Amino acid sequence: MAKAFVIDISICNGCYCCQIACKDEHVANDWTPYAKPQPDTGQFWLKQNEFVRGTVPKVKMHYMPVLCMHCDEAPCIPACPIEGAIYKRDDGLVIIDPVKCTGCKSCVDSCPYHVIYFNEDLNIAQKCTGCAHLLDSGWKEPRCVDACPTGALKFGEESELKDLIKKAEILHPEYKARPRVYYLNIPRKFVAGTVYDPVQKEVIIGATCTLTDSGSKKQYTAKTDGFGDFWFEGLNEGKFSLKIEMNGKSKKFDALSTEKDVNLGDLPLS
Repeated sequence: MAKAFVIDISICNGCYCCQIACKDEHVANDWTPYAKPQPDTGQFWLKQNEFVRGTVPKVKMHYMPVLCMHCDEAPCIPACPIEGAIYKRDDGLVIIDPVKCTGCKSCVDSCPYHVIYFNEDLNIAQKCTGCAHLLDSGWKEPRCVDACPTGALKFGEESELKDLIKKAEILHPEYKARPRVYYLNIPRKFVAGTVYDPVQKEVIIGATCTLTDSGSKKQYTAKTDGFGDFWFEGLNEGKFSLKIEMNGKSKKFDALSTEKDVNLGDLPLS
């Protein structure tokens, strides 16, 4: 049965346990025929990426572990000129045979996710194996998943993870590689700000903020909190207008673009 990874971005706290566990398992360890040792520097078969969004003081941060996508239509396999040097197992894991690899780098260049590395010392291409050597010896999951303290990383039979997969998404579907690594709760764009009374010199609590999508005309409503802040999250890229209302007073902002996260800063309502 085919295996899959499901990674929940909303509960990944950036502890780096997955990245460290991968290093611990593969650096200085020869798991031929699955993989030769991973270099201690320069390669991250699982890399923890950090993303900072917005501007001070409206800032959000999230983490995203990225590894080989173990694609069903893996571009690296037809790109390799050596038959059998890169193959997909029955469980869906894609493996680079460290003995058959000739170091031509064709697979490195063909991977649209940039998750295949080249080991200059060994003259071979390398990447995540899904810890296939452990799975074949009885382990239920790779080291990265085993080490995750929050349960953000999950691994198992695709059929068992189907409910999560239905709610998840893949990275760059336009590559048409059909990856087997799925992501839950990837953050979208946001619009945020703080509403205050310039006369009273106090923030305004409970102001009604209405955000309208200029294209679909869909509206989102929020109230300013105890700090006078409002947040609209989970937005797609597009153009929006914002209206703020409180006690008969109103203020409108047009042509807000969510190409980047929008921090409107301090907004006087008088």
